[in-house]
Amino acid sequence: MRLVLLTALTMVAFAANSLLNRAALLDDATSPAAFAAVRVLAGAVMLAALVILRGGVPPIRAKGRVLETAALALYLIGFSFAYVSLDAGLGALILFGGVQLTMFAAAVLSRDHVPVLRWLGAAMALGGLAWLVWPGDVTAPAFVPVAMMAAAAFGWGIYSLAGRGAKDAMGETAANFMCAVPVVFLVWAMAGGGIGGQGIVLAVVSGAVTSGLGYALWYTVLPGLDRSVAALAQLTVPVIAVAGGVLFLGEGLTARLVLSSAIILGGVALGVLASSQRRIGSSGS
Repeated sequence: MRLVLLTALTMVAFAANSLLNRAALLDDATSPAAFAAVRVLAGAVMLAALVILRGGVPPIRAKGRVLETAALALYLIGFSFAYVSLDAGLGALILFGGVQLTMFAAAVLSRDHVPVLRWLGAAMALGGLAWLVWPGDVTAPAFVPVAMMAAAAFGWGIYSLAGRGAKDAMGETAANFMCAVPVVFLVWAMAGGGIGGQGIVLAVVSGAVTSGLGYALWYTVLPGLDRSVAALAQLTVPVIAVAGGVLFLGEGLTARLVLSSAIILGGVALGVLASSQRRIGSSGS
C-alpha cells in the first residue's frame, strides 16, 4: 500500500508541473523563458542539496553531459513556451505521446527487435496525436504551441534515452539541472520578458518540489516496480493533468480531446504490453 501511495503521489507531482506552468503563464507578468529559468534554478538547488545531504557530489564533468544538458534544456524551454496557449491537460498529452514516439523511433533506428504489438501501439498513438492536432477544426490546437511541446517531448525522450544506463540517477539528474541553468538563463536573456511574484512562487514550486522532490521520489519507488507497471503508472499523468486543468484552471473538456486521449494512451498501453510479454517469454525460455 505504501508503494502504491508513493507512486500515485509521484504521478500527481509530474502532472502538477503542467498545471503550475500553465497557471503561471495565465498572468501576463510572467514570460515563458523566465518561468523556465527560475524552474531549472530551483530544481538544480533542490537536487544538488539532496545529493550533498546523502554524502555525494553531482558529477558535472561526466561523459555525455553535453547531450543530456542540451536535451533537458530543450524540454524545459519547449515545455514553458508551449503553455503560453496550450491547456495543461492537452500539453501533457502531447508531451507524453511525443516522448513515447521518440523512444520508439530510437529503438527502430537502433535496429532493436520491435514486437508487432509495439508497432500497432505506436501507429495507434501516432494516429491519435495526428487527429488531435489536425487543422481544420475549431477544437484543434494552434501549430506553434504544439510544435514547441513536440520539441519538449523530443528533448525529454532523448534525455531519457541518454540516461538509461546511469548508475546514480539522482546525481546525474542534479548535474544535468545544474548544467542546464546557464543555457536556460541565456535563452531568457535573448527572449526577454519578466516574471511576477506569483510566477516566481509557481516556478520555484515546480522546480524544487514537483520536479526536484518529484524525481527524487520517483527514483525511490522505481526499484519496487516492474518496468511495465512503471510505464503504465505514467499513463495516468495526462489524465491527472486534464482533470486538474478542468478543476483548478477552468479548462474545457471536448469530445475530441477525450477520444484522442483514449487512442493515444491505448496505443502506449499496447507498447507496454508488448514489452511485458517479451520479458515473460524470455524468462520462460
